[in-house]
Amino acid sequence: MGVFTRLKESLSKTRSQLVEKVDDLVRRHPVFDEKLYDEMEEILIQADVGVGIAAELMERVRRAVKERRIGDDAGLKTVLKEQVLFLLGEDACPVNFSAEPPTVVMVAGVNGVGKTTTIGKLAYYYHSQGKKVLLGAADTFRAAAIDQLGLWAKRVGVEMISQREGADPAAVAFDSAQAACARKADLLIIDTAGRLHTKSSLMEELKKISRVLNRALPGAPHEVLLVLDASTGQNAINQARLFSEAVGITGVVLAKLDGSAKGGVILAVRKELGVSVKLIGIGEGVDDLRPFKAQEYVEALF
Repeated sequence: MGVFTRLKESLSKTRSQLVEKVDDLVRRHPVFDEKLYDEMEEILIQADVGVGIAAELMERVRRAVKERRIGDDAGLKTVLKEQVLFLLGEDACPVNFSAEPPTVVMVAGVNGVGKTTTIGKLAYYYHSQGKKVLLGAADTFRAAAIDQLGLWAKRVGVEMISQREGADPAAVAFDSAQAACARKADLLIIDTAGRLHTKSSLMEELKKISRVLNRALPGAPHEVLLVLDASTGQNAINQARLFSEAVGITGVVLAKLDGSAKGGVILAVRKELGVSVKLIGIGEGVDDLRPFKAQEYVEALF
């Protein structure tokens, strides 16, 4: 099965929630009036595009329909596609590699979003391209997290730096950075906790890891990727704001897109947070983490 076909299949729930409802709406409203636009805006909100962005999108659609004198459903759908693509903006590369290796990617996200699985798939993606990848198990507050990352390291065929459960996460990050330099790794991916079992603040711990990485390797972390669960919709945006304020995320990985009817959250991430969706999870397979390409996404959705 080709990548586009897999992407199209993964968006089936979002398509039924958004595009098919728009198609049905237009069939029931042959006249493009305010009632049509209001109902279309409501459909967008239900797909977790976000209230403000849905209003902006419909204003842009109204204007384009009027200026181009569009009066048929195919034309309206084309305009909607164009405006969604415009709001998504340009594609961003999954990881911006530093001029001098190793590139350090710090991965954050609350427990349950698929963070460790995403790291494993990201390691596979670059390892399969011939990059030397190293994993750092800095989520030391759960033994299961260290074990799970270790299983992914073995599965993918990469090395992992870890310490015992309860060790200082920043110390693990520091050791990982030193190991990445010593072993001439191209890419170091650091796992972090999604919740702490201590009185210390999760966000303060993430800031500390970031500072320590920069001390070990000036300029690191070069990327801070936040993993979000697509199925949580607007709750994902609230999570993203908190993490962004703490550690300045550089991009988002939208996991579990294949199980979500709320794929419109991609628009909310781009517009409300001002960061790019860099990767999307479109299935359970090890190769189902894909670079996000706006044009491809819109074509598959519509």
